[in-house]
Amino acid sequence: MGAVDSPKTNKENPLPSEATKILQSIASKWSDVADPNALQVIRLKGAMTNEVYQIKWPTKAGEMSRKVLVRIYGEGVDVFFNREDEIKTFECMSKHGQGPRLLGRFSTGRIEEFIRARTLSAADMRDPDISPLIAAKLREFHDLDMPGSKVIKLWDRLRNWLNTAKLLCSQEEAEAFRLNALEEEISELERKLTSNHCIGFCHNDLQYGNIMMDEQTKSITIIDYEYSSYNPIAFDIANHFCEMAADYHSEIPHLLDYNKYPGLEERQRFIHIYLSSSGNQSNDCEAGQLLEDVEKYTLASHLWWGLWGIISHYVNEIEFDYLEYGRQRFQRFWQRKSELLGCS
Repeated sequence: MGAVDSPKTNKENPLPSEATKILQSIASKWSDVADPNALQVIRLKGAMTNEVYQIKWPTKAGEMSRKVLVRIYGEGVDVFFNREDEIKTFECMSKHGQGPRLLGRFSTGRIEEFIRARTLSAADMRDPDISPLIAAKLREFHDLDMPGSKVIKLWDRLRNWLNTAKLLCSQEEAEAFRLNALEEEISELERKLTSNHCIGFCHNDLQYGNIMMDEQTKSITIIDYEYSSYNPIAFDIANHFCEMAADYHSEIPHLLDYNKYPGLEERQRFIHIYLSSSGNQSNDCEAGQLLEDVEKYTLASHLWWGLWGIISHYVNEIEFDYLEYGRQRFQRFWQRKSELLGCS
């Protein structure tokens, strides 16, 4: 999950020395920077996979106008994705003009272009003026032709995460989370959800912290591609809808409120705009089928982030109640399964 802009300034530089050297080298090439060594480091709050910092330099005009972003990879999170694949995706997205440019790499992280746009808030995701912009951008994202295999990664990833969660959990936790039942649940979902489904390049983590908007142009930028892969597009949309239940900047950021899950009309509007944004008018049959598929794929999303929560509890030191978050996602899965799949 991505970073959200709520800065806390650190008086001491928490960056690795190799990152600081690269930053100084980058700044030395900018003629308007007064002193490349006088960098200000600001921790961005809300990141749940990496540590993210905004870096500023004073300019000769006396304003702090030069900025970049530093991302320090979270300890142990490589269990979730292949970091080299993620870097390739990042570089390819940059070439497509889809996200920030890569400015530098160091052993534990990277330096990115700072996008002069605001990170969305939880409320923005359901804003009737902003949500259509996200829908159109997501369609554009799904249509990207990315290098590498174009096979669905969802099911193998769920099984791999399940195996990892079982290894990390105590027997009591495994029983509490019903982990031994999940292999069959994953197989059942795969059997019931993968016929004739449209595959696209999916973000797989489209929460508000990974969406930025330029206030002047209203252009949307999707950032943070760690979990990205080819998957059914219905899974990506389902995941986006599920994220509307979250507010990672509240006093209780791990608690979900499913009263905020979008209602039928809201979901229909999003899907209509998604389908018609490429220039083709969507028909009711196509929209209705995608709407139905998306609802079923919310079950896969709950398993995905439920397992992520368990594993993160053991491998990530960021302050967040990962276990409780995971418990809620599993709880929602079991609550909704019979209604959505028509079985007990």
